[in-house]
Amino acid sequence: MDIVEKSWEVQDEIEERVKRIGKGKYGRVIKMARKPTNDEYIKTMTVTGLGMALIGGLGFLIYLIWSSFVH
Repeated sequence: MDIVEKSWEVQDEIEERVKRIGKGKYGRVIKMARKPTNDEYIKTMTVTGLGMALIGGLGFLIYLIWSSFVH
């Protein structure tokens, strides 16, 4: 099989996958998905940032406690 035939097979496979995007298990979810509003985005970023800061602070506190016992 030469390179041209192989490239056509790959192209056909990609096109078939693209055709099936909206029809699989997750098709309904993809169709219902939408871009968040600015308010939703800001709230999501705030909650995510607070969660990261909380987990990072907790990890640092554990590190400080652990290092005080080791020395």
